[in-house]
Amino acid sequence: MPFRTAQIRLVSSHPEVYEPCDDSFALVDALLADRNNLLEHHPMLCMEVGCGSGYIITSLALILGQEAPGIHYIATDTNPHAVRVTSETLEAHGVHAELINTDIALGLENRLAGLVDVMVVNPPYVPTPEDEVGREGIASSWAGGENGRSVIDRILPIADNLLSDKGWLYMVTLTCNNPSEICLQMRERGYASRIVVQRSTEEESLHVINFLYCHPGEAIATTVANEWEGFRFSTSYSRASSPSCQQFEELHEFISLSSRRL
Repeated sequence: MPFRTAQIRLVSSHPEVYEPCDDSFALVDALLADRNNLLEHHPMLCMEVGCGSGYIITSLALILGQEAPGIHYIATDTNPHAVRVTSETLEAHGVHAELINTDIALGLENRLAGLVDVMVVNPPYVPTPEDEVGREGIASSWAGGENGRSVIDRILPIADNLLSDKGWLYMVTLTCNNPSEICLQMRERGYASRIVVQRSTEEESLHVINFLYCHPGEAIATTVANEWEGFRFSTSYSRASSPSCQQFEELHEFISLSSRRL
């Protein structure tokens, strides 16, 4: 019987490859929580940027499974050891993805532009000195530069270029990454946003944010769920409205307040 998510005992490893941890589990939990929405979305091309051990791309393929045949999966990583480990993890679970050793999506921009329906990213988000960003080996999986945003800010425009006109992006962020500002940046590119999973550990407060592209003139219902006090906030808005419309401002204020209270 197919597994619903990747099994840790079948996930391959290497000393220079990031192993599944709280952030990985939070992202997979977000995909599980959104499974019905993902199936109704009918994606044809799913992509992971920074595949590491392969736990997330393998889980995504298993979550969608036989109910969504014909999906093509692509995963990239700048670490060649991660590409090999991901290949072993996929094989151990009986699923397949095209694996590419590259920095984010270097060399793939023309081929994949406007084609990716679902992108998942657990980026290097840990605040570090800038000279640690992009180092070889396992450090590349967590070193995020100032405010943990150096790599995230590189990924956002690339994601926008690759995502289709029904594209969804799932991204892990920390509170110190200023997720409200990330949401505002993506809003300016035409994306609604919602927090799918929020999780606090002893060391960090994680958010898994889903960005959904809005067609011009299309009304989108955006829900930001705040589990901290059982509060629910939702609003509807249209890209045809002014970018400074009251609904967007309320969403921004709510996310900002949530981030400050974590």
